[in-house]
Amino acid sequence: MVRRARRINRELTLLYPDAHCELDFTDPLELLVATILSAQCTDKRVNAVTPVLFARYRTAADYAAADREELEEIIRSTGFFRAKANSIIGLGQELCARYGGEVPGRLRDLVTLPGVGRKTANVVLGNAFGVPGITVDTHFGRLVRRFGWTRETDPVKVEHEIAELFPPKDWTMLSHRVIWHGRRICHARRPACGACALAHWCPAFGEGPTDEAAARKLVRPGPFS
Repeated sequence: MVRRARRINRELTLLYPDAHCELDFTDPLELLVATILSAQCTDKRVNAVTPVLFARYRTAADYAAADREELEEIIRSTGFFRAKANSIIGLGQELCARYGGEVPGRLRDLVTLPGVGRKTANVVLGNAFGVPGITVDTHFGRLVRRFGWTRETDPVKVEHEIAELFPPKDWTMLSHRVIWHGRRICHARRPACGACALAHWCPAFGEGPTDEAAARKLVRPGPFS
């Protein structure tokens, strides 16, 4: 399994040499807020909202003192905007109270913040701090089960099992590549199996159309940011 998993990762590296986080950000706080907004929302929609949001709120103190109605109106289109506003205001308050207004660079600290679970924490650690982390979103979980790397459905258990297959230095980029493949080719309902470069190593080959011409019509070229 380890050999096959690492072979698939090498192929993904060739397929997606420019893979990266598709949320726009310039610092850890922006990425943390953007990732909270991305729950049940596309990165494209989040990126349409954050220019206005980040221009209005530049620091943790700004979020801590935010006018709730104003903040909700800015983020409304991302969905669940009231809950997200609660998390973001609470996040700003906790960062100011406990971390001097700075985003901490440790998993154990990040997961204590409002609106921040392991997935969000790993996104921030891997992309803003350069600390290896595996991001188990719906795409990642679906693909690693199709690849046969795990049978687990609990994100934390998935994270730990995949971490056993790859060295830490690969974790962050592996997450990006798998997620990119899930968004572009290995879809939930009809994966484009016949157009997939991983077909030879994938035990789930055949879940989608195997005819190349039919499969090509299912490919979404991106970008999704």
